[in-house]
Parts: sequence; C-alpha cells; structure tokens
Amino acid sequence: MSIIQISVQELAERLAGDHQDLQLIDVRERDEVEIAAIDGFTVLPLSEYELWGNDFKENFDPQAETLVLCHHGMRSGQMCQWLVNQGFTNVKNIAGGIDAYAYGVDPNMAKY
Repeated sequence: MSIIQISVQELAERLAGDHQDLQLIDVRERDEVEIAAIDGFTVLPLSEYELWGNDFKENFDPQAETLVLCHHGMRSGQMCQWLVNQGFTNVKNIAGGIDAYAYGVDPNMAKY
C-alpha cells in the first residue's frame, strides 16, 4: 500500500484551520525537535520505540487522520508504513519534512 503524501503548504493550511481532529506525530530525535518544531505535534522518536510502542494504540485513534513529520520525509515514511501495519486507516506523510516546512512555509524557523 502506498502512503499518501501531503505538502508542507497543505500542512500549513490544515494547521491554520480547526485541526482538533488531526493526530500529529513527529518522529525526529529530541535534539532535532529542540532546534525546530511545529506546535501541536506529539514527539515520538523512532529510536525510543521501546518506550512508546506498546502503548501506542491506547493513545492514538486508528481511524483519525494522522500526519507524520520528520526532517526530510524518510523516517516519517517508515512510521506511516508501521501505522498502516498496525491498522491505522488514514495516515499521511508530510513530504519534505520540517526542512521543507522551514524553507517553504516558515523561513524564520531554524534549519539544520
């Protein structure tokens, strides 16, 4: 199954409106999040899977729209595939990650 990609511009539009129905997940490492972050994302570093993996389904709705972010889109793509394998039905990868967001949406955001 191919994962749906959304652009950082689409993300910005979604975040500007009522986005209470969205599940926002950032899979970058904590030191990366300290450099640049978007409000509202739950930080779940892939390297810390053993800390959050077992309780994941208790904390997230498999039917809710779930948008996943990383630095460039590779790790978030892996997370999206994992979510689909866990039964999540509305998963989208943020193409280009926070790097594309910093260049295309918020030029004042720190880049790394």
